Amino acid sequence: MDVNMVKAEFQEIYLANIRRDGADRLLEYLGNNDFFTAPASARFHLAETGGLCQHSINVYKRLKNIVRQEYGENYTNVYGDETLAVCGLLHDVCKVNYYVTEMRNVKEGTEWVKKPFFKVEEKFPYGHGEKSVFIITQYMRLTAEEAMAINWHMGGFDERVRGGSFALSEALAKYKLALLLHIADIEATYIDEDRG
Repeated sequence: MDVNMVKAEFQEIYLANIRRDGADRLLEYLGNNDFFTAPASARFHLAETGGLCQHSINVYKRLKNIVRQEYGENYTNVYGDETLAVCGLLHDVCKVNYYVTEMRNVKEGTEWVKKPFFKVEEKFPYGHGEKSVFIITQYMRLTAEEAMAINWHMGGFDERVRGGSFALSEALAKYKLALLLHIADIEATYIDEDRG
């Protein structure tokens, strides 16, 4: 993966679509931290340098395509391009400064060699979707529907749901964008991305 090309594509989409107050400061925050070089996961989808940025682009494209299919060419009357970019590109900002690289011994043939791997090192244990909402709102406002979509983008994989919460069901019933973002995230993860 060419990290510089992926970063440039992300910035192009971001700057063309996200124009609300604070968007420039949020983009600066992403650039001053590891958003553009972090992996999307420690060992599953896009567990490589630049994976988080690529995953964010993939989810944005999937979301835009799903919304177009659902609402036709006049989809922007329902969800504007800015909302789709905010939700798709920023749903996983909770993973900024979330991974560290460590070394481990791996057997290659008859030899043991040291290889790098990504490890989770959570510095701000605020949850997943809710942490993304928290970070974004430090820089710019979200609509209620954007916040709900980002907050619940993990769907049934969210720890709160696994713990017995019924709030996801209520959120999906009230905010269709939450369901659409979850579907986009799943499609990007399982269809578009190398799962190693």
